[in-house]
Amino acid sequence: MPGNTFGQIFRMTTFGESHGPAIGVIIDGCPAGLEVDENFIGAELDRRRPGQSAIVTQRKESDRAEILSGVFEGKTTGTPIALLIRNEDAHSNDYNHIADKFRPSHADFTYFMKYGIRDYRGGGRSSARETAARVAAGAFAKMFLKKQGITVQAYVSRVGELEVKKSFEELDLSAIETTPVRCPDLELADEMEALIREVRKAGDTIGGVVTCVVTGCPPGLGEPVFDRLHADLGKAVLGINACKGFEIGSGFAGAGLRGSAHNDLFYNDDGVIRTRTNHSGGVQGGISNGMDIVFRAAFKPVATIIPAQESVNEAGQSVVVEGRGRHDPCVLPRAVPIVEAMAAMVLADHFLRQQTSRMKNG
Repeated sequence: MPGNTFGQIFRMTTFGESHGPAIGVIIDGCPAGLEVDENFIGAELDRRRPGQSAIVTQRKESDRAEILSGVFEGKTTGTPIALLIRNEDAHSNDYNHIADKFRPSHADFTYFMKYGIRDYRGGGRSSARETAARVAAGAFAKMFLKKQGITVQAYVSRVGELEVKKSFEELDLSAIETTPVRCPDLELADEMEALIREVRKAGDTIGGVVTCVVTGCPPGLGEPVFDRLHADLGKAVLGINACKGFEIGSGFAGAGLRGSAHNDLFYNDDGVIRTRTNHSGGVQGGISNGMDIVFRAAFKPVATIIPAQESVNEAGQSVVVEGRGRHDPCVLPRAVPIVEAMAAMVLADHFLRQQTSRMKNG
């Protein structure tokens, strides 16, 4: 099945299904000599793993990544890095009732139409379980970016109609991990958590928005014309399960402005070229300009709900589908590390691509 590899130089290929023996990832193009912090990899996976709080799915997975290759004596060797994450708590029988039924707004119908066969156990390859492999790969990208002084940090900025009104500069981003919902506006975070609990009790789900901020990114990253930095970020983020929207900088709100209000004016800040505003979100002409990269990703409500819904089966007959199993009432808290991982992959890839874009003199 094509479409499982992401990146040009810093590349990852994920494999595995939700209820198979394991999921995993192969990372190629990671430079040799990078110090590998296995505790950091584990901590990143813990941020995404199920069962971490009362407002996420209660599937219990330790999500420990086994490094099978590409690392020797604590450093990358430059060869492909293989990581394996075993599935430990799959309840496949929870899905027997939809073996031939198409759940509304799931990938059941589209996978069946594409391949003529589907793994109905937890959605198989279409399950968000696969994103654990992306977070593991993203941990390597983050370790690489840290050496370059680049950080990637995301947070929940909206759940339903509850929305953070402050800019990220006004927030204490160190508070993100202090709440189960991963919102640095602590008062609003409590309201968001209460809303998610209310929605879960009703057997329903709810969506929202994740905001991501990249700091320390140098100017010059991005490739014209089809591999623009923001285009690759958009592809990376829109490839995450349940993500339905992407905007960078002023995004859709910028469509209502005039150029005189939207233009980011340059100035010399003690030898460093900066812009007075950042409506561009840190990217101009598809290339980073040295300002903070700021984008937002919209996530729909999780498709699995408890109330009965109308649907059809593989024979085209009308059926009723009821939600069973263990599912997130809101994907946002666990989506935060996934968004960071995909953004880090894009930035690591473009950083390495930039090394080949200019002649070195002397």
